[in-house]
Amino acid sequence: MDNMTTELTNKARQQRGFTLIELMVVLAIIGVLAALIVPNVLGRADDARITAARTDVGNLMQALKLYKLDNQRFPTGEQGLNALTLKPTTEPVPGNWKPYLDKLPNDPWGRPYQYINPGIKGEVDVLSFGADGQAGGEGNNADIGSWQ
Repeated sequence: MDNMTTELTNKARQQRGFTLIELMVVLAIIGVLAALIVPNVLGRADDARITAARTDVGNLMQALKLYKLDNQRFPTGEQGLNALTLKPTTEPVPGNWKPYLDKLPNDPWGRPYQYINPGIKGEVDVLSFGADGQAGGEGNNADIGSWQ
């Protein structure tokens, strides 16, 4: 039994844990890597929102074009984008209306898309005001519209 106890004691001595310095070095390396990676990942979220808004605007414009093909006109400014999901009751009431979308999406920042008829940059305009929710802006705050 003495031999076995001695053998276990020797193994325990060989299996020591990490020293405080080794742990500090590993934490410092993780900190440096996080400082380099996190800003890049955060910027990707904003890029993804802008891409999603552009896709939504394109889909809304396609639905509006189908509406125009069926009804010979775009919805009025008063009827708005809701005319793509519910038949308008205000004049001019479309004669060949169909549901063009199941539901209207909000922009990636949670606000409704804007519809302008007559448009400023085209026959009609669909746009999101971007991250700040205000007209104009630059970068993430820039308007994302059907003219882009």
